[in-house]
Amino acid sequence: MIKEQVKWYPVYTNPRAEKKAFDLLTQKGIECYLPLYRQQKQWSDRKKWVNEPLIKSYVFVNIAASQITEVLMTNGVCRFLYFSGKIASMPDKQIEQLKLLLASESELEVLDHHFTKGELVKIIAGPLQGLIGELIEFQTQKRLLIKIEHVGQSVLVKINSIFTEPF
Repeated sequence: MIKEQVKWYPVYTNPRAEKKAFDLLTQKGIECYLPLYRQQKQWSDRKKWVNEPLIKSYVFVNIAASQITEVLMTNGVCRFLYFSGKIASMPDKQIEQLKLLLASESELEVLDHHFTKGELVKIIAGPLQGLIGELIEFQTQKRLLIKIEHVGQSVLVKINSIFTEPF
């Protein structure tokens, strides 16, 4: 018997339903990843640290093609993303880079637009060592821009340029 190849797929969820969809997919035994970061929220009477999705309305699933219907039949899941008429998959390396970014506890900022200028750099030291991204100037601070293909999102990380080299 041939084992089906599994791939990472970005799945679009209902607004503010990422955690619910993640929990339900996990209960079904589907390997999934929901990148979360800690953010301080301000209410009228208090401040509180909460875990927020890094990329709004997205969960990533690692499945075989035969499991696509099962994912779509999960509450909170809207649809898969398509690219050129096919369901878009992501390289394992991009998921690993996301995990590395979140493990580093660097200050993150998510942008909904793409950057076209800048050079590719590799981080040569520190907790993000080995990460490759696009270096940009942003309000006099150097930040590393990591593009996440097929999702239309970018993640900015503050990093000193001394820790980077051209790629």
